Amino acid sequence: MQTYTDISALRTQIKQYKREGRTIGFVPTMGNLHEGHLTLVRKAKELSDIVIVSIFVNPMQFEKADDLTNYPRTLDEDLAKLTQEGVELVFTPTPEMMYPEGLDKQTFVEVPGLSHMLEGSSRPGHFRGVATIVTKLFHIVQPDIACFGEKDYQQLALIRQMVIDLCFDIEIVGVPTIREVDGLAMSSRNNLLTLDERQRAPVLARTMRWISSAVRGGRTDYDSIIEDANDQLRAADLEPDEIFIRDARTLLPINDNSKQAVILMSAFMGKVRLIDNQVLDISREEKEHDNSENDA
Repeated sequence: MQTYTDISALRTQIKQYKREGRTIGFVPTMGNLHEGHLTLVRKAKELSDIVIVSIFVNPMQFEKADDLTNYPRTLDEDLAKLTQEGVELVFTPTPEMMYPEGLDKQTFVEVPGLSHMLEGSSRPGHFRGVATIVTKLFHIVQPDIACFGEKDYQQLALIRQMVIDLCFDIEIVGVPTIREVDGLAMSSRNNLLTLDERQRAPVLARTMRWISSAVRGGRTDYDSIIEDANDQLRAADLEPDEIFIRDARTLLPINDNSKQAVILMSAFMGKVRLIDNQVLDISREEKEHDNSENDA
């Protein structure tokens, strides 16, 4: 496995891959890799000849300096895991390489609507940072496909729209969320939980499944469902952050034409912000199918 920190040297190697006619799969990460990241790597290996992984803790997407400082950095362990997975190339740039003029003078990319709604409204600038760094990485790596986890659902929707809007010739592949045995979505932030917090954290996923069951059962009083879900989280000493039940395609409020809903959840366990999501069918045809099965 080759590791590059220099953009020019990386581009030289990528040009060689392109001359050889090899397809490139790309997995952008911020490191502290876990099984969820490695699942993205395996999917990229299935779909391409060469897999490139980037490890870069992007300062532009952090609102609070403490969050950036405290983000876990485990480069040596990450490289060992990627070597075991047979990754060909890892890109580990520094902030000075990616933002040579500093953040204040950096050209940025922003996706209208999706950057400011839902999570974007409570984390100003976060999705601007995501869109900007992913755009820069796409230009550097020139991948044929790029894999992203469905756990960060709004981020995935934003990147897909950005690729359409900016005419990137890249296939964006969403990979289902990988979970621990107890249902907790895998995340680098899970490592920051105390033992007691880790034991209570799966309540987030259980509450999400309860919401899904209520919506599948025909309830449309979404505000009441969210209020009840918040009570369930508080009962387990989680501090609710945000819960949304939205159209899975547009992330706008559900309407009569919506075929799928997405539950988007976040809550604080101590100082750690946990997120999760679930997509479910809500079309009339699906409900009629469910009812016919129940009547059988």
